[in-house]
Amino acid sequence: MIVRIPSSPRLLATAIASLATLAAGCSQVGPTSSVVAADAVYTNGKVVTVDKQSSIVQAFAVKDGKYVFVGSTAQAQAYVGPSTQVVDLKGRTTIPGLADSHLHTAGGGPGLDLSKTRSLGEVYAVLRDAARNAAPGTVLVSNSDWHEAQFKEQRLPTAAELEAAAPGVPVVLVRGGHSYFLNDTALARYKITKATPVPAGGAIPVGPDGKLTGEITDTAKPLVALPPTPAPSVAGLEAQQKILNSYGLTSIRVPGISVANYRVFQQLRDAGKATVRYSILLRPRDLADYRASVVPSGVKPGEGDDWVKIWGIKVAVDGGFEGGLMTKPYLDPLGKNGTYYGLRLLDQPSFNEYVVTLNRAGWRSAVHAVGDAAIDQALTGYEAANADQPIVGKGWVIEHAFVSRPDQYPRMKRLGVNLSVQDHLYLAAPVLKAYWGMDRASQVTPVKTYVDEGFLVAGGTDSPVIPLSPFWVMYHFLTRDTISDGVYGANQAVTSRDTVLRMMTINNALLTDEASIKGSIETGKLADFAVLSADYLTIPARQVQDLKAVATYVGGKQVYRDASFAP
Repeated sequence: MIVRIPSSPRLLATAIASLATLAAGCSQVGPTSSVVAADAVYTNGKVVTVDKQSSIVQAFAVKDGKYVFVGSTAQAQAYVGPSTQVVDLKGRTTIPGLADSHLHTAGGGPGLDLSKTRSLGEVYAVLRDAARNAAPGTVLVSNSDWHEAQFKEQRLPTAAELEAAAPGVPVVLVRGGHSYFLNDTALARYKITKATPVPAGGAIPVGPDGKLTGEITDTAKPLVALPPTPAPSVAGLEAQQKILNSYGLTSIRVPGISVANYRVFQQLRDAGKATVRYSILLRPRDLADYRASVVPSGVKPGEGDDWVKIWGIKVAVDGGFEGGLMTKPYLDPLGKNGTYYGLRLLDQPSFNEYVVTLNRAGWRSAVHAVGDAAIDQALTGYEAANADQPIVGKGWVIEHAFVSRPDQYPRMKRLGVNLSVQDHLYLAAPVLKAYWGMDRASQVTPVKTYVDEGFLVAGGTDSPVIPLSPFWVMYHFLTRDTISDGVYGANQAVTSRDTVLRMMTINNALLTDEASIKGSIETGKLADFAVLSADYLTIPARQVQDLKAVATYVGGKQVYRDASFAP
């Protein structure tokens, strides 16, 4: 507001009186007998609230795990009592706690760790070392925290190369949630040959040399009986939380676990050990599994609290990078001379019956759909459910939506579909270009289009398929830059930093129907926030990918701090 000073003494006196009245009206958060001292007051920061006005303030106060004041440092003093902790943010940028719309685990889980390898030679060195120390009968299994885009060769290993690294020792490299890569000894151990029947929705590729490549995909994976992994445990979740909190993450949406695994999250909460808020999607394999596992479990749609809450049911209709179901064929050699369009994991009638049944029981669905043909299938099933009982307004979701078409957007809008999107292209760009061609690859996950079309778009990582840094997601959405192959589809860059931050905060809360309690720094909401290493709003775009959380708080409690932040 611009205030003009009158030249007349009489008018000046009147103006001063008016300003005094205005100031009094603005001091409702000042010292009054009704103000209760806060547990903690944070001052002198650049606090990016992500409220509806995109307000930036200096300070906030927290009591009983919630914000009780958001505003100026001067006004915050009213909330300082004898026992109040006062934290000087010293100009640090502070944002709502970050959220991830689609995060399986923080890291690739048990197994050989390939996350730090940067060439196939380094992968083979890890395997050689492991094979030297392996007991007879051991199967060497990697964790899934790697992708060929991190290798200088920009390709996958062959069965023969894996065999040369660990001769006579079975090797299974686990890649994301869709593929295994076996050496010759492992193929023999599991009796997989070119004559092995390929299950519908799976693949056992043969290379140009006529030999098995060693890849086993999607529904063919059960042919490989891996050694059992440790059962989920509270201790395991605690270790995961430490990693998540170190990235400023305070809420995640877990996209597909069993009822038994869900019980472990409940145990974590009941033990008072949760430092992340979890929105849970159960994932029965199909309708029969839903009836056998979910129905008798007693788990109800939407049950839970602000720590652990059931969101709905995840259903997958196509594969991943090598199996997204398209209306146009893949490029060769994967395209098999124009005959390969990806993998269909459920036929349309079965999918329709599944989601109609879920809707009748009060469940909502999130469908894994990578290719445009898979999105067609998802929408057809959602339309069938909606015709039976309305789903509009219930927040049904499409997960990933890599490749879409403009003619699909009106259907999505009529159904009220929301989108959960991730930064796969940031890491996997060369692979997607090889599979689908540059025209399709450059428009993978067209975030700007989704935003411009008015969809609710919530961001995430799909970790461990893609490393879990939320700042990588934000950088990629802002720039469309990739790790190893430059910018893909600059027309899809969302250049508004506020919009991108919303995708990783309040939009996630909207996606899980929790925007009234979290996702922004506003009075009455849960005090989940992160203090950053630099100013997200003003640093050069390229530096966004290198941002870090220097402190993370959940419910007002500090759950992570690095050495650069005090207290």
